[in-house]
Amino acid sequence: MKFNEALKEIKIYEAGKPIELVVREFGIKAENVVKLASNENPKGCSSKVAKVIANNAHKAFLYPDDSMYELKAALASKFSVQSDNIIIGAGSDQVLEFISRALLTPNDAVLMSQVTFAMYEIYAKQMGAKIIRTASYEHKVDEFLEAYNEHKPKIIYLCTPNNPTGDATSKVDVLKIIDTIDKETLVVVDGAYMEYAAAKDEAYSITPSDLVAYPNVIYLGTFSKAYGLGGMRVGYGVANRELISELYKMRPPFNITTLSLAAAIEATKDEEFVEDSIALFTKEIVRYEMFAREKDFDYIESYTNFITYLFNDKINSTEIADALLKEGVIIRNLASYGMNAVRITIGTKEQNDRLFEVMRKVL
Repeated sequence: MKFNEALKEIKIYEAGKPIELVVREFGIKAENVVKLASNENPKGCSSKVAKVIANNAHKAFLYPDDSMYELKAALASKFSVQSDNIIIGAGSDQVLEFISRALLTPNDAVLMSQVTFAMYEIYAKQMGAKIIRTASYEHKVDEFLEAYNEHKPKIIYLCTPNNPTGDATSKVDVLKIIDTIDKETLVVVDGAYMEYAAAKDEAYSITPSDLVAYPNVIYLGTFSKAYGLGGMRVGYGVANRELISELYKMRPPFNITTLSLAAAIEATKDEEFVEDSIALFTKEIVRYEMFAREKDFDYIESYTNFITYLFNDKINSTEIADALLKEGVIIRNLASYGMNAVRITIGTKEQNDRLFEVMRKVL
């Protein structure tokens, strides 16, 4: 059987290791495993959302409202846009897929930072597009504009805050890139972790209403992080009506579930839960920064719900991650991104206590 030639250039996305794997391979009880690898909300989801999911379980045999009227109306009100500026996806990843399929051909290029979300490359390569990366993991304006002028990419990906590094790009710098390029290049502003950045520093806060007037910009958001609904898989894109209308041609019917839709609608009503989640992160990340200073290795200042530790040549990220895994602590090794580094989700106090205990042991 002959497959699409573009598949030869694609590496399968490596997701964070699940708790079930550690249970199977190391015989550790599930309740003793600490998972800090996938940037899930350690508080879980809002109790109000959990109640709605339970109360709607009997509707699992029904397809959801495919117009997603209530969810789009809630997001439109939240962001001061119109419902027809919004498209819903099974996670913001699916909206990324819509974008690549709608715009890219093998003659096109896409531009992104040196280290960023892996799915940008994977979706682009599925369409045969060329990948252009800047020299830095940070989103440096001069590097992006230089690469843009040289390659004229069809899409520019700006992930802020950036995954997997945790740094963020100011609104001023994002708008400078957008205002400099021509309107034939789409700019994707991926704000999956924007709730954390906005709470930390207003200069890094970007909302869909800042961008919706541009004909060539789309903002992506998700319910997977601050809202604690990673398992529900609900994300969204916000852009001008014409762009959203074209992306709708890529969308399959009923692309999120009945329970996912109910959960996301309720989540938009419980901003107090989001505030509490951010407060936990703000308190606990200080301990991670202190630990790095104690052990004399660097870290990237985080605007997300995780932190990236940068190791020197005396510490190997793969050895550290593997040793922690055997102790029942799951973190994300960034060796596959070409970095001698690890990414650790900021957990609850108890989870973080366990992480520090085991990390001191393996170091």
